[in-house]
Amino acid sequence: MTDPVSCPSTTPRQAGLWQTASDAGLLKGPKLRAFGGEFSKPLIDTAMKLTGITDPAELLTYALAKVVLEDDGFGERLLARKGSAPRGLLGSD
Repeated sequence: MTDPVSCPSTTPRQAGLWQTASDAGLLKGPKLRAFGGEFSKPLIDTAMKLTGITDPAELLTYALAKVVLEDDGFGERLLARKGSAPRGLLGSD
């Protein structure tokens, strides 16, 4: 597998994810666990097309890193701010 942090085909968005995963220590250490499965051809083909990643192991690593680094708390943080912006801030009042 190519070093994903320096992979030349990586888009800027992917590079950010790879770098964040690397900084978090998610890509370091021994590879002790084999992880795989059977996936539908359309799912894999579409994921490879959208990401430009053609190595199956790299694609699976990228997908797992996205799951780990996904910001699922955005909705809760946004709702928690309800009422914190002054009325008329957007010019509608």
